[in-house]
Amino acid sequence: MQTKLPESLLRTPVGQKADSILRACVHCGFCNATCPTYQLLGDELDGPRGRIYQIKQMLEGEPVSDKTRLHLDRCLTCRNCETTCPSGVRYHELLDIGREMIEQRQPRPLAETLQRRLLLMVLPHTRRFALLMQLASIAKPLLPKSLRAKLPQNSGLHSLPKPAQHQRKMLLLDGCVQPVLQGGTNAATIDVLDQLGIETIVAKEAGCCGAMAQHMANPGLAKQQITQNIDAWWPHVEAGAEAIISTASGCGLMLKEYGALLEHDPDYADKAATISNLSRDIVEVLEKEDLTPLARKQAAPIAFHPPCTLQHGQQLNGRVEALLSKLGYQLTPVHDKHLCCGSAGTYSIFQPEIATQLRDNKLDNLLANEPTLIATANIGCQQHLQSGTGKEVVHWIELLVR
Repeated sequence: MQTKLPESLLRTPVGQKADSILRACVHCGFCNATCPTYQLLGDELDGPRGRIYQIKQMLEGEPVSDKTRLHLDRCLTCRNCETTCPSGVRYHELLDIGREMIEQRQPRPLAETLQRRLLLMVLPHTRRFALLMQLASIAKPLLPKSLRAKLPQNSGLHSLPKPAQHQRKMLLLDGCVQPVLQGGTNAATIDVLDQLGIETIVAKEAGCCGAMAQHMANPGLAKQQITQNIDAWWPHVEAGAEAIISTASGCGLMLKEYGALLEHDPDYADKAATISNLSRDIVEVLEKEDLTPLARKQAAPIAFHPPCTLQHGQQLNGRVEALLSKLGYQLTPVHDKHLCCGSAGTYSIFQPEIATQLRDNKLDNLLANEPTLIATANIGCQQHLQSGTGKEVVHWIELLVR
């Protein structure tokens, strides 16, 4: 794609990155074929190719409007298009640039701005989020049906079991909302790793991975959260921790991008790159271990939903399914498993109609072959899917300790 970005922008790292990404796009349109929003809405501007063109115009100085922001907001950042793209266009990086720029050039209405600030003040902070969930549980009968469905049955701040000591050690990102919504996930991870002779370390100073702020066009806050985590983990890295594990694939993807996000930071570039190199989804750890103690002779059929951050972001498609099958679990076939469930972090809050339609389509496919439960690998997907079905939805790691 030919570009005409201003020289002043091209002299900056952001401008150079944007220009490189834009020039890689050849307008083939393969991306639209797998874009969830384009499939639902049928609007070229709600597909990757159309969004790339809108960002290009904005970077070149063309006028923008609320409509431009709407089409960028509607993107799930599922990265399905990147898996499909034959030219290797780094669409998500361009989208981050576009979203940050449009926030500066076309400020949001006050109500939207306050809503986003409030979410960033609460969701990334575990104790604040736990308090919010407690208040919501008390007021549950008064809440709209759509909100009641999103509240988990047993929310609250869950404490983790004290890990046994082993010579092998790995760090575990506890997360920000997962300890409140599904405390059993990381507890199960600690249990499984203990059985494999691996000690789990949870650094208390570590917090939100930064993905939420990054995707809400607040890179400054994201950087604060990233550097806080790096500082919390660095003594353990220097002491020989083998890996940094995440059981939420969205958080895990963010950790793997710390190096790219801080590549120009003179104080943290090298450390961020090291953290990214050490970051592993839990499946990447387990598939290299002897899992004989965890094998099952028989298991009822389950449906697995691979989150977009796992299959398109981390490029680990099929890995969880292979591990579960090896352990003796029976997986039902799922149609269109590459498509997004509609959770996408805060997307289900800001774009509820699209998110609900995508969720219902996903549940139809997951439940088509009558599994006993649904397993997934990301807290956001888990909660979003659970809000639309009475069938149990769990993180797959919990199956290994049942």
